[in-house]
Amino acid sequence: MPTMGAAETLPLGLEAAAVPHTEAALLRRVTASAPPAAVAPLAAARSPRPCGTAGRVIRAQRKGAGGIFKAHTKHRKGAAQLRPLDYAERHGYIKGLVKEIIHDPGRGAPLARVVFRDPYKYKLNESTFIATEGMYTGQFVYCGKKASLAVGNVLPLETLPEGTIVCNIEERAGDRGALARTSGNYATIIGHNHDEGITRVKLPSGAKKAVKSSCRATIGIVAGGGRIEKPMLKAGRAYHLAKAKRNNWPKTRGVAMNPVDHPHGGGNHQHIGHASTVARNSPAGKKVGLIAARRTGLLRGSKKLQEK
Repeated sequence: MPTMGAAETLPLGLEAAAVPHTEAALLRRVTASAPPAAVAPLAAARSPRPCGTAGRVIRAQRKGAGGIFKAHTKHRKGAAQLRPLDYAERHGYIKGLVKEIIHDPGRGAPLARVVFRDPYKYKLNESTFIATEGMYTGQFVYCGKKASLAVGNVLPLETLPEGTIVCNIEERAGDRGALARTSGNYATIIGHNHDEGITRVKLPSGAKKAVKSSCRATIGIVAGGGRIEKPMLKAGRAYHLAKAKRNNWPKTRGVAMNPVDHPHGGGNHQHIGHASTVARNSPAGKKVGLIAARRTGLLRGSKKLQEK
């Protein structure tokens, strides 16, 4: 049987069997002689598990993808908005008729179907307004710069005197309503700066905001006030309330979970075990609790509003 010289080598399989080796040495030999396409799966199989993948995907992460957490919009009546801003509203007024007051599932405030005659064609245009307190079917509402100061009418802020109670205010002229829209809420006009065309309003939160004086608003308070004053009393009512909105009830607390399910889980007692504040740039699986909190604890003393 002929003997092999020093320069000759065995085939890969025989060499691995004949030469004593460690697993790392064998991997080096295989990767040195194999094509790159064949090496990639082998290297990936031996690479360590990446950091931060321990545990499950937590509830806050799952909500971002939608799925079972999507809003329940099947029976909703559509967007509640003011009329599109047109020539009639900018320079005069237009009359509308309240045809019906309707309930919108998932919304505390009732809505009003208001019909307007089209200024240019022989047809009717229907708008869905947020109903104000005192609005009724058969009522005439007027929208425009020269409309009268009456509950339910829509006027630009620049035409309203200081102290007027308004709701469904536009944040930018023509956006058809963005501020003070929930049931029982209202905003108050504080003052006008006619030189700059700015009006300051006090929002339901107590904050003061400056908006363009050309922004429109509805006169009055949003209907449906006092809704949250009635106690739930039983779980069934909370169930039906959440069912109309989205899948957000019942909500299991993080401290009641296992460590694999939540950063607050685990332990012999239900406790967080560390500070509940987390940084804004925390990884998604850790971002629970008080996110980027400027301060924590109870608010003590009287509420002081800073003038802007």
